[in-house]
Amino acid sequence: MTGSVRNRKTMFGLAGLGVFMLGMSFAAVPLYDLFCRVTGYGGTTSVSDTAPDVILDREVTVRFAASVERGMPWSFRPVETSMTVRIGETGLAFYEATNPTDRPVAGTASFNVTPFSAGGHFTKIACFCFTEQVLQPGESVKMPVTFYVDPSIMEDEEAALVHTITLSYTFHETDMPEAAAAPQAVDAPDPAG
Repeated sequence: MTGSVRNRKTMFGLAGLGVFMLGMSFAAVPLYDLFCRVTGYGGTTSVSDTAPDVILDREVTVRFAASVERGMPWSFRPVETSMTVRIGETGLAFYEATNPTDRPVAGTASFNVTPFSAGGHFTKIACFCFTEQVLQPGESVKMPVTFYVDPSIMEDEEAALVHTITLSYTFHETDMPEAAAAPQAVDAPDPAG
């Protein structure tokens, strides 16, 4: 094997490794997100269409926290700072957002549950965080989140000891969706009639 053939093989091998590493860098975020959603790692919650059939006598306090990313002009807060629910019972909480600016602002909410061990057992049925929110100038809205703490928490050695769970949201400003940014057509009166 000559030197140029070895160099070419090495060059192709390194180029292939570079392409593989680039591909993995793009796949890392979705794969990590999937891992967190499946395991509850890092306080990621679960999602369900319905509440469980079992409600336990044990209660847990759920605290609600809110913040906005730097530069996000909204004010954002929980309507209630905490509530006590039984494990398996459906809870309904509201957050309030206000756009004090003179322009429409779009935002999305990221969320987290602490302690992290409770994340996989905290389940949302409906949440404002599932979709982008657009507030018009001066508009205030109350946004619901429907949730429960899954009874499976009692089978988790670490999470079973949790008596207080904190659900935190942070709103981030996002690009205005085309439908909201486009001027609305106004029907002109028919001159004939």
